[in-house]
Amino acid sequence: MKYDFTTLPERYGHDAIAVDLPTEGKGHFEGVTIKEGFDVIPMWVADMNFVCLPDIQQRIHERVDHPTFGYFNNRKEYYDSIIRWQKNRHGVTDLEPKHIGYENGVLGGVISALNVMCSKGDNVLLHSPTYVGFTGSIENNGYNIVHSPLYRDEEGVWRMDYEDMEKKIVDHKIHAAVICNPHNPCGRVWTKEELLKCMEIFERHHVYVVADEIWSDLMINGSQHVTVQSVNEYAKYHTVGMYAPSKTFNLAGLIGSYHIIYNDWLRERVEKESSLSHYNSQNVLSMYGLIGAYSENGEQWVDELNQVLSNNVNYAVDFIENNFKGCTLAKPQGTYMLYLHCEDFCKERNMDMDTLLHKGWEVGVFWQDGRPFHDPYAIRINLALPTERVKEAFDRLYENIFR
Repeated sequence: MKYDFTTLPERYGHDAIAVDLPTEGKGHFEGVTIKEGFDVIPMWVADMNFVCLPDIQQRIHERVDHPTFGYFNNRKEYYDSIIRWQKNRHGVTDLEPKHIGYENGVLGGVISALNVMCSKGDNVLLHSPTYVGFTGSIENNGYNIVHSPLYRDEEGVWRMDYEDMEKKIVDHKIHAAVICNPHNPCGRVWTKEELLKCMEIFERHHVYVVADEIWSDLMINGSQHVTVQSVNEYAKYHTVGMYAPSKTFNLAGLIGSYHIIYNDWLRERVEKESSLSHYNSQNVLSMYGLIGAYSENGEQWVDELNQVLSNNVNYAVDFIENNFKGCTLAKPQGTYMLYLHCEDFCKERNMDMDTLLHKGWEVGVFWQDGRPFHDPYAIRINLALPTERVKEAFDRLYENIFR
């Protein structure tokens, strides 16, 4: 490989909550003491533990070398980079600069879109398990979430329940839905046929869609991402697509996402909504970070990253299926997260989830409580680390918990 995915960068003291927050005993990790002889393997918060694509740092350094940082407009190169990336990675051929708008974050963009599509107190359709960020932001902004549960079929694949979705839309008078594509935390990459069935239901009932596609570049074992807006004309003009380089290139700390909206009426109102607080403004270094990321070298870096993530997923799923008796999961098709269901394991050992989670943290495996995603027996596990560290983490879990 051209790029380095074997070095675990030193993150202590560099403002990374992946390692600094838990060791201070905050949040989910309160009261946990790591046993002697174990270091931290960060597998909880959804950022990556790889060194950065050099082009990103290079473009930021070039801009920092210029000694002024006043008000600015987005460069043409910024829009050209997004248009090229969406064409090369996702087959989008009709994207123009006017369709692209800056968002400080995907969650903020989701709220701006819902503020246009809904009135406060309206019901919004989401699938469950549900990304915890959706729960907090949507409910905190005065909307009611109506869940349509995903289910695992006879082959263990996560599926949408279209009958349930349509019933919920009718019964709760729903006119807006949030689709996570690929799905977080389940890792499902929705097919065109599945998305088309969704859009046919939404069109029948005049439902607008917010599509969170922040994970769209991270494809496992050759999966292919299909943008929600591409499946039919209704989807194109009734969907707000949300993207960012942050998950793909580990740039969450730079802040910077963007929307794609083809419908002029919808786009103008979303942009107006986003502007009301005078807060939704891009950082000049974030702009250069995206330009460096969405480059030809960035494409090769992501291709190599997906190979590494696929190897990690394959190893972890095989290890769990062979060694974690009483635990189940579906192999992710996208993202770098596992969503582990531990109900039988806990019940067989009369162990509660807090105890199970603490046992992992005590041996330095900082996995994430999956219960806030709406599964009372779930753990979410981040696999975006050098493969040797992934193997070490699962060895620790087996030797100290699951053996």
